[in-house]
Amino acid sequence: MTQTHTDNHQRDDGRAVRLTYAEPEGVVRGGLVVLHEAEGVTDGVRLLVSSLAEEGWLAVAPHLYETGPADVDTLTCDGVLAATDVTLAWLVDRGISADLLGVVGFDIGGTAALVVATRRELGAAVTVGGPGISKPVSSDIPPLVEVAGTLVSPWLGIYGDTGEEIDVAEVELLREAASAASVATNVVRYPGANHRFDADPEAAAEAWERTLAWFDAHLR
Repeated sequence: MTQTHTDNHQRDDGRAVRLTYAEPEGVVRGGLVVLHEAEGVTDGVRLLVSSLAEEGWLAVAPHLYETGPADVDTLTCDGVLAATDVTLAWLVDRGISADLLGVVGFDIGGTAALVVATRRELGAAVTVGGPGISKPVSSDIPPLVEVAGTLVSPWLGIYGDTGEEIDVAEVELLREAASAASVATNVVRYPGANHRFDADPEAAAEAWERTLAWFDAHLR
């Protein structure tokens, strides 16, 4: 497994963020910002960052908050965008060109990834199982159906159909809203998967391959 590292990164202009990242051993194909789940930068997030690096991506997760799920209520658009911008600058400093930059998020990070993709023109974005489709996850993060039509980065949404957190009708509303955007969008649903994709290994494997394929198609 590719090793991950965690550092406190500060820009010359004073902006700072804590980053967990992994570097590919061979040729770097591009850079991916990984927006983490509600529990923060967990071992699962580190595994994801490492796995993306093994696929050739310089992958880096900004720490959006330091403790646990209670901090989700404090998430703001400005805070998510500020952390993402510093992370993108970190990637550019390491030689990644703008057309090879993407963002991927899981759980609450998936919600954040879509919001970022409406505000920043990146090569590609992927959301996996993010909440907040019709009801906001915090007082400052808008419902995703209200902003999906303004996407400016090609976006893929991946959602499971089972579990209390899933509302299939909401996912279909999100698909319709995203289709109005001026960039490529797609929404894929998995009937046997929950929002974490940990109950259906086959669906999880296919979702992983779809994520990689989306970046392969748009970051080149």
